[in-house]
Amino acid sequence: MIKFIHTADIHLDSPLKGLEVHEDAPVEEIRGATRRAFDNLVDLAIEEAVDFILIAGDLYDGDWKDYNTGLFFAARMGRLARAGIKVFIVSGNHDAASQITRAMPLPDNVTLFTPGKPQSVPLDDLGIIIHGQSYARRVVTENLALNYPRRDSSYFNIGLLHTSLTGRDGHEDYAPCTLDELTAKGYDYWALGHVHQRETVSRDPWIVFPGNLQGRHIRETGAKGATLVTVAAGRITAVEPCELDVLRWTLCQVDLTPCETLDSVHDRVRQGMERELDRAGGKPLALRLVLTGKCPVHARLIDRTARLTEEFRGIAVGLGDVWLEAVRFRTRRPVGLEEIVGEDTPIAGLLQSIRQLDLDGESLLGLVPELSALKSKLPAEIHGGNEPFLDFSTDRTDRTAELRTEVQELLIAKLLQHGGADEA
Repeated sequence: MIKFIHTADIHLDSPLKGLEVHEDAPVEEIRGATRRAFDNLVDLAIEEAVDFILIAGDLYDGDWKDYNTGLFFAARMGRLARAGIKVFIVSGNHDAASQITRAMPLPDNVTLFTPGKPQSVPLDDLGIIIHGQSYARRVVTENLALNYPRRDSSYFNIGLLHTSLTGRDGHEDYAPCTLDELTAKGYDYWALGHVHQRETVSRDPWIVFPGNLQGRHIRETGAKGATLVTVAAGRITAVEPCELDVLRWTLCQVDLTPCETLDSVHDRVRQGMERELDRAGGKPLALRLVLTGKCPVHARLIDRTARLTEEFRGIAVGLGDVWLEAVRFRTRRPVGLEEIVGEDTPIAGLLQSIRQLDLDGESLLGLVPELSALKSKLPAEIHGGNEPFLDFSTDRTDRTAELRTEVQELLIAKLLQHGGADEA
């Protein structure tokens, strides 16, 4: 019986995004998450007594700040070497962007496939041959799979490739190829990398994206890890996902439709967070709270977003290893504005004007000094951070549209209050 682990997109020492601006952020959890997940991978390999590990690209995250990343990796490879475990790597787009990694000596048990053309490495003692090709540069738009050799009938054949296949949302279209092109090679297993969400593309033959080892921001939610593969008598008998992440990201959607008071909002938010914490199996949790539903307290929510966000953060901290990454207020009023204020009144005219406001990014930012409540909604990087204006769950255009709606709702809530109208 032969066992191997297939992993990819480790992004060693890549920072976790979205928590660092908060004073209560788990700083050590954030800084060391990718390393500790990698330690979990090494521990699993030794415990399972695997014969080798496949790393399908993006071991690193571009250029290192210093050699500590490489030294950490070399030390873990030493542990694997002492356990008799070999490691086979193809570099991906992030690895190819690094200058330092090209000069870093690799331990004897590590094989890095060359760029330029596919390379085949036979493991005669195991009856296995591994075919792979590294990236020579960050952007690879040609179909690398076309030049991979056909199956060698004397071995169990594995293809190791960093690719987007025919394209995946959120990922650059690198080394594109089709399922048919991979299948035509006749390999027994294709170990793919580049896509951060686990996906079994095919079972005959097995073509697998294991996903990344550790989620790094809110777009990388759910369990993360690697794939353990068992081969017996030249056939795959088991393909098992293994959870190895140390901090988990999640979207917590809470329907506030039945809530008539802010206390009931707090209760439902707490229940939602507890539910997500249970699903995480005891792992620390980075959570984005999304509030939805047609609820009687909609206007009060919109008017108190800054204060409520801090109150929700207090609920999260009180539960233990839960950190609130952000809150999205997406509730709606239970009845239309026309029913509240009428159709032919002065306040109705003002409301219509607010609805028609054409707020682009610059206009939104211009309103910030006048609307402190709105400023609290904007990502910290807009008003003082070093990162560009972005949101990991949407692109810039979508987030601007979302903020435009929030500005309009905030103005409407204020207008209704001053006009003596009540939405509930």
